[in-house]
Amino acid sequence: MIVFLVFLTRNLATLTHPCPRRLCYRCSLLFKAFLSMHALCEKAARLTGEVIGAAVEVHRVMGPGLVESSYEWCLLKELESRGLRASTQQTVVVCYKGFRREEPLRYDLLVEGCLLVEAKGAEQVHPIHKAKLLSYMKLLDVPLGLLINFHVEKLTDGVSRMMLPGANRQEMRQEATDGTEMSWVSSA
Repeated sequence: MIVFLVFLTRNLATLTHPCPRRLCYRCSLLFKAFLSMHALCEKAARLTGEVIGAAVEVHRVMGPGLVESSYEWCLLKELESRGLRASTQQTVVVCYKGFRREEPLRYDLLVEGCLLVEAKGAEQVHPIHKAKLLSYMKLLDVPLGLLINFHVEKLTDGVSRMMLPGANRQEMRQEATDGTEMSWVSSA
C-alpha cells in the first residue's frame, strides 16, 4: 500500500484536481492498474531513473556526435560501475503460427532483465525506432523500455520512456505440456 501511495503521489501531478479523502474515479483507475501490474513493471520503473542518470553521465563525459556503438559501450560500463547487471545480445525463441526459430536479437542493453534500453545517435528519432523497441520488448517480455538519443544538447530532451501495451495487466507465461509453445493468459 505504501508503494501505491508513492506511485499515486507521483501521478497526481497529471491530474487536474486534488484527490478528496475517498479515491476519485481517476485515482481508482490508477489503483486498479497498480494492483494488476506486470510482475517486472515495478522493478523496471525503479531502474528507469538510475539508467537515465547513467546516460546523463555518459553524455556529460562523451558529449554528442559519436556513433551509437560508442554510447552503448560507455553506458554498459557506467551501469556495471553502478552495480547493475546489463546484457547486450540474447538468443530468443520466435514463435509464428506453430513454427519456432532461435533468433539472436541485436538490442542495445537489457538492464536487470526488466528494462530495455535502445541508444541512438541520430539527429531525429523516427517512429520506426520506437516500433523496433516495442517489438523487442514484446519478444523479451520486458514491460518498460527507454529510447535514449545522445545526439542532443541536453540528454533529458532525448529520452522516451515506453511501456509495452498490456504491461499494466499481470500476465502469466504458461508452457504447454510438451514445453514447446508459450501462450499468454491475461488475468483481466
